[in-house]
Amino acid sequence: MRYSNLFGKTLREAPREEVSVNAQLLIKAGFIDKLMAGSFTLLPLGYRVKEKIEQIVREEMDATGANELLMPLLHPKEVWNETGRWETAKEVMYQFEKNKKEYALSFTHEEIVLDLIRKKVSGYKDLPVKIYHFSTKFRDEPRAKSGILRGREFLMKDLYSAHTSSEDLDKYYWQVADAYLRIYEKMNLKARIVEASGGVFTDSHTHEFQVLSDQGEDMIFYCEKCDFSQNKEVATVKVGDKCPKCGGVVKESRSIEVGNIFKFGTVYSEKMNVMFTDKDGTRKFPYFASYGIGITRLIGTLVELFHDDKGIVWPKAVAPYNVHLISIQDNEKGDKLYEELLAEGIEVLYDDREIGPGQKFNDADLVGIPVRLVVSPKTGDKIEYKERTSDKTELLSLEEVLKRLK
Repeated sequence: MRYSNLFGKTLREAPREEVSVNAQLLIKAGFIDKLMAGSFTLLPLGYRVKEKIEQIVREEMDATGANELLMPLLHPKEVWNETGRWETAKEVMYQFEKNKKEYALSFTHEEIVLDLIRKKVSGYKDLPVKIYHFSTKFRDEPRAKSGILRGREFLMKDLYSAHTSSEDLDKYYWQVADAYLRIYEKMNLKARIVEASGGVFTDSHTHEFQVLSDQGEDMIFYCEKCDFSQNKEVATVKVGDKCPKCGGVVKESRSIEVGNIFKFGTVYSEKMNVMFTDKDGTRKFPYFASYGIGITRLIGTLVELFHDDKGIVWPKAVAPYNVHLISIQDNEKGDKLYEELLAEGIEVLYDDREIGPGQKFNDADLVGIPVRLVVSPKTGDKIEYKERTSDKTELLSLEEVLKRLK
């Protein structure tokens, strides 16, 4: 991509009303635009990051045997009435009336999935069902003040599974939990599985995936020696206690939630009369669970954790481009290198603008792509190579650059 053709370039200053780091940097660097509190446009750079994250998630979900689909965002009142959540979840749902009918915008899809299952599943051979989608969610968030971390409209990957037994559900539940940990690890995130409450989803305890961060809105108790962790809302321990799992010392930290998983058992299946015929011919209710990862929330989390005083520092796996190429007073040389890199399958953001080098360098640091390449009359037949996380610059040949990038 030639930077001169990119829609949504950097701003001189971040909006003064934004208090969160993720909003300040993502808006200033040209990744997102704010329509109103809790509602953002993903500009082309932000959209590319979203695509990278989704592909990592997609590969791990597919590896569990799940099928990808896409479900509606506009839901009739009737399906939500079946579980009683039209009333119990009213505070977070956007509900409205049109032509004497009542509807809601999706804040989750459990009811929609169970409606699909009762239409498509008849016997035990049709189970387990494992289906997921990437979709917009709408939640009437009263505190939409943390940039893209807490939106009223946001992108989520939600996976749903239905099983013939609680044992089969448990097996898959923890298989997905392991997949989630791999997803975060690929993005350089160290996530902890934290016991938590079910909120408006279930009365049972659930599990969140939390990343320790001073900017987080959650508070967790955890043990450094083992994987024991509890959200403060449901904690049975306090700071300084002995870990009930290994005897280590319990600590406290703020954290950012980056995912959650819920086991519902047969509660929702029973409410919606979703049944299957088992091997012995009896009719039974399937065991049901859901699993969510906030995609746009992850974008904000990554920026909160990976930035410096110059701008964003994207992990390689989710960066919008592999290389930020800058030409200084020699666009002919820059054009040639740009085409050579593209021919090698390398994703390049090429700053070909007729502006001063200082602004180009500042924008490169702000945007945060992992590698910066510079060509100019001073570099001769070499290319200046610099990693975003280092102050060191090197003059390399094209062959040496390609070797580093692959």
